[in-house]
Amino acid sequence: MQFKGTLLVVSSCERALKFYRDLFGLELLQDNDGNMELSGGLYLQEARYWETFIGRSVRTRSNSAELYFEEPDLDAFVEKLTALYPDTEYVNPLMTHSWGQRVVRFYDPDGNLIEVGTPI
Repeated sequence: MQFKGTLLVVSSCERALKFYRDLFGLELLQDNDGNMELSGGLYLQEARYWETFIGRSVRTRSNSAELYFEEPDLDAFVEKLTALYPDTEYVNPLMTHSWGQRVVRFYDPDGNLIEVGTPI
């Protein structure tokens, strides 16, 4: 068995692809009409399919999991995030943990939690 990646439920694969391409440089590897595979092991599936498959509604902002990225120039990343997506909803603005790591936490346009921190 092989772990392939993480699937995010999104309202629009095209919008989510733009977001993850703009901010993280992820690239489209495969597009299957509402189901996308991006570089880095990230998969996108539109809610219309997901809800049909599982028979339940999607709950956004559940705060039970997050995508985690590391970025050495966190200040530049936050500037880019603010410039490209000024309406971003932050969970934690840029902060420093007790162990010295700087992080920012925010939601993507579909309410999926993301953390970007300096390398540990």
